[in-house]
Amino acid sequence: MDRNDLDRTYRDAALSTFAAAGIVLAPEEVGRIEYADFGLGDFERSGLIILTYVNTSRVCAKELVLLPGQACPEHRHPEVEGHEGKEETFRCRWGTAYLYVPGPPTPNPAVRPPAGREGTYTVFHEVALTPGRQYTLAPNTRHWFKAGPEGAVVSEFSTRSVDEADIFTDPDIRRVP
Repeated sequence: MDRNDLDRTYRDAALSTFAAAGIVLAPEEVGRIEYADFGLGDFERSGLIILTYVNTSRVCAKELVLLPGQACPEHRHPEVEGHEGKEETFRCRWGTAYLYVPGPPTPNPAVRPPAGREGTYTVFHEVALTPGRQYTLAPNTRHWFKAGPEGAVVSEFSTRSVDEADIFTDPDIRRVP
């Protein structure tokens, strides 16, 4: 598939997932949907679909779509230009997303890191996010998340987002918005 076919495929997947979640997008929002593969070239296993509604110097609101079994790799949000790192709240709207944060490792986690990249994941305390459940992360907290078999839509509410400053545990990742 060429790049245009991939863009169309992922846009269609995002739109059908938003529809399943009952989230209505304005036409101009559809054009702002972003597909992050983190420079790994393995979007269906390590990737994220992002729609940013607002991102000011104080607040940010996004919708995150995870395809079935897709993971957003482990990262943290450090201090940027003298401002404390991003504090964020994830609220599941549809499907199931498994969030992993510091704490006692979950003995039998629902999902695992993507095959071949396991060594780049270090936190394994599982928080299952199902519709209506939410979790707030303090700034600079390592975390990663992965969708269950049906995929997921997660709303993110946070302080200012500077994605290009995120620090990923995997040295091969390049995050360019």
